[in-house]
Amino acid sequence: MRSNLTLDPAHTALILIDLQQEQKTDRHYAVDGIDTVLANARALLEAARARQLPVIHAAFRRDFDRVPRRPLEHVTAEGRPTFSDKDSPGIAICAEVAPRAGEPVLYKNDASAFCEGELEPLLKPRGVEWLIVCGVWTEACVAATVRDAIAKGIRVLLVKNACGSGTRAMHEIGILNLANRLAGGAVADTAGAIRLIAGDAVEVWTPERPVPILFDYADAANHYHRL
Repeated sequence: MRSNLTLDPAHTALILIDLQQEQKTDRHYAVDGIDTVLANARALLEAARARQLPVIHAAFRRDFDRVPRRPLEHVTAEGRPTFSDKDSPGIAICAEVAPRAGEPVLYKNDASAFCEGELEPLLKPRGVEWLIVCGVWTEACVAATVRDAIAKGIRVLLVKNACGSGTRAMHEIGILNLANRLAGGAVADTAGAIRLIAGDAVEVWTPERPVPILFDYADAANHYHRL
């Protein structure tokens, strides 16, 4: 359902998830439409900075020295991580959304930005009630972060066109699956999220109950565009 929302900047933060160079260049892990995702994420970042919202960057950096290889984890022939190896230049955050001095960067060994235990202590002392979420991949690291935020009582504003995945279908279905379980949260596009950051009241999509959207292969894209 659709309803009006306003955000209090004193209790709102922005997180950008895994917007790293390998999402542009790695033939196995490049994100579909990454230039658009980055442009939208940059617009959110600039709006958040202008309103002096807390800004947090999360980046996947697989470090076997810090967290040893898991029993079933894929590795290369040399025994290295298959992606986001700590020594790979591909883990650098993209220049379009590069952190500024004073903006925390959380390096993580798992999907959720909460997994290393560093994110929640950045949010709670600031009284963050709403976390604006953008990044990649929608059904993986974005989804894990969103679910952990909800479990911790933090409302999520999911910015659908500032997220992305390996294909458009994977992204759209990932957003729909999150929307179906977005308790206490909302879905907006980048333009709406920027207006919310500015202090405007904006009509957003909110779930009136668990799993309000039943979709299939034929109509998933239509449901996504109506969010």
